[in-house]
Amino acid sequence: MDRVDTFSTYNPILNFAYFIGAIGLGMIFMHPLFLVVNLVGAFAYALTQDPKKVKKLMPLVVIMFTLITLINPLLNTNGKTVLFTWLHGRPYTLESMCWGMVTGSMFAAIIIWFAAYNHVMTSDKFVYLFGKVVPSISLVLTMILRLIPNFQKKANQIMAARASIGMTEKNMENVSAVFSALTGWALEGGIVTADSMRARGYGSGNRTTFSIYRFDKRDVAMLVAMFVLISGCVVCALMGGAEVTFVPDIQTAPITNMATALGIICYGLFLLIPIVLNTVEALRWHILRSRI
Repeated sequence: MDRVDTFSTYNPILNFAYFIGAIGLGMIFMHPLFLVVNLVGAFAYALTQDPKKVKKLMPLVVIMFTLITLINPLLNTNGKTVLFTWLHGRPYTLESMCWGMVTGSMFAAIIIWFAAYNHVMTSDKFVYLFGKVVPSISLVLTMILRLIPNFQKKANQIMAARASIGMTEKNMENVSAVFSALTGWALEGGIVTADSMRARGYGSGNRTTFSIYRFDKRDVAMLVAMFVLISGCVVCALMGGAEVTFVPDIQTAPITNMATALGIICYGLFLLIPIVLNTVEALRWHILRSRI
């Protein structure tokens, strides 16, 4: 049976608010403990959605994290703990390397969150959220978001067709042929889409919208829970519970700090929302299936 993301069945407003909170707070909180919670939450949610996608992302995430960690001290020499010197005495400091690790962890988590976002926020949900407010922009953004996966799918089809006639060599000529075919397909598709929209009367009058999404009691309860948890994270930030400095030395707010503990608990519970929902649904399905 295919994996079902229970959280994606909630109202798109909640889905979008969750990812804004997860990604936004992940970019604000630079405290190491918050970064660990952010990474664990992102990986856990992505795993409950599609473990294969996480496996494909892992090399990119590891390479990016390693590069940012090692390159940052080469560009930023701030810090008092010198590990070694290079290039006529230029210092390579521990503080700069730790800052690179923090930055790399943040970007790694963001990549995973966006992978989970693409799994949940489909084009129809995006149009539901912004179609009435900015219809033209929402349409353009929806078409852009569909462009890359469609390009990848079409490229695989073209390469498979060429492979069936023995043209599998990875040289410039073969790449140019695939790119040329993709370009022609994209241009033709754009013309067909424009003609179809014109034939259907797009832009000729006021638009009406239709959606299958409703805001029920379940969504209200989830919205209240998310608001309470995000409020706890905001209170933590205002009280200095997530403060961290790397120059001239590393100083972080201790976990014994009440504000820090509150922030980590609220942030962790917020990120766990879809994971708990998916886990409970999986257990429920397993129990019901065992009774058959």
